[in-house]
Amino acid sequence: MGYGNIRSVETSGASGQTAQQDKLGYSGERASHTMAQTDMGRMSQYKSKIMRVGQRNGVDPALIAAIISRESRAGNTLTDGWGDFGNAWGLMQVDVNPNGGGHTAIGGWDSEEHLNQATGILVDFINRIRNKFPDCSREQQLKGGIAAYNMGDGNVHSYSGVDENTTGGDYSNDVTARAQWYKNNGY
Repeated sequence: MGYGNIRSVETSGASGQTAQQDKLGYSGERASHTMAQTDMGRMSQYKSKIMRVGQRNGVDPALIAAIISRESRAGNTLTDGWGDFGNAWGLMQVDVNPNGGGHTAIGGWDSEEHLNQATGILVDFINRIRNKFPDCSREQQLKGGIAAYNMGDGNVHSYSGVDENTTGGDYSNDVTARAQWYKNNGY
């Protein structure tokens, strides 16, 4: 869509630390694909919302699904919609901590309103990274925006070290690999 082609974004996939969530004995793209596939059944109940939100915001629905997979395992890790020790809300884990993102939770944890808010936050980060790194390709800017969604744009210092400050040291690489899997599987 308008922010770059997710299929063309380079990725190394999940780190060993992230793959350990599912007790996988391997890492990389294969691990990311396995985790995305594990979440596919739960993800299907949100597919129509994901597709509408993607269309509305010009964001590939596969990327929205991938963030949902990474952030909440399609809702499986949430308690009454909350995750990250009460600091994040909903399927896409909007940061409500006043010392973090400081966002106000909008809508139910699995609602279209929530997905629209979180996708808007993602778009804002992609645009910030575009402005910060105007000489990078659209796909590199997209990957930087994905990393910024996890840790803020102030922590993205270069394309080569895009994940150096992200959770698991692999956030944008893992999300990209999951998104590529979802893109190949109906999103």
